[in-house]
Amino acid sequence: MASAAFEEIVEDFEFLEDWEDRYRYVIDYGKAMVALEEALKVPATKVHGCASQVWLHPNVKGDVFSFDGDSDAMIVRGLIAVLRALYNGVPVAQVAGVDANAELGRLGLNDHLSAQRSNGLRAMIERIREVTAQAA
Repeated sequence: MASAAFEEIVEDFEFLEDWEDRYRYVIDYGKAMVALEEALKVPATKVHGCASQVWLHPNVKGDVFSFDGDSDAMIVRGLIAVLRALYNGVPVAQVAGVDANAELGRLGLNDHLSAQRSNGLRAMIERIREVTAQAA
């Protein structure tokens, strides 16, 4: 089951009829996210496979996963914020069970992202799964 934050995004998307409005929503959601500290934008946190610059900084406290992230592309920064809504607060042992493709499919993102953006999104999800598999 998705988090309350992600469910709120799903509900908001249902009210937005136009994809331009949905893109603006994702961009604005990313703008509202606190920027990743420059000191954390290092090779170890960089996600490869994205057309833009992307950094994900994972955090595991106890058995709960969360991450912060950033990108130099506004739409990708928004996608990071959406992924944070999906994954932050999930127990480490349950992260692998999150069907990100299905959840993001509820937003219709699978049909409206460019191939490069889709590949980058998959790379971010893979990084999250790798980090949590190592932490488990």
